[in-house]
Amino acid sequence: MTHTFLVLAQAAPSPYGTVVMIGALFAIMYFVMIRPQQKQMKEHRDLLSALKKGDDVITQGGLFGKIYAVTDKVVTLEIANGVRVRVLKANIQGKSQLADDAVAPKGEEKKEEK
Repeated sequence: MTHTFLVLAQAAPSPYGTVVMIGALFAIMYFVMIRPQQKQMKEHRDLLSALKKGDDVITQGGLFGKIYAVTDKVVTLEIANGVRVRVLKANIQGKSQLADDAVAPKGEEKKEEK
């Protein structure tokens, strides 16, 4: 009795396929992670360069304030009447949408100015 065994040779994986797969993964990572982060950093730089006296801003630490003075690296915020603090310009998170009277404690009514 003779048996013939058929041995199938497996083809070696193509090195080009591996390169294409790595390139595709890098492209996906670029469009999902790197590009949006670069766009956000550019928007933050534009925001910091456009800051001017009188803008309402919020810091990364959560302080709301009105810009009293701006220099190259430091912003002086007025967080209450006569209370001013200096913060690094890079620590400004964004412009604030809340007005001082909109943040009144619960139970106090807004005062209308005439």
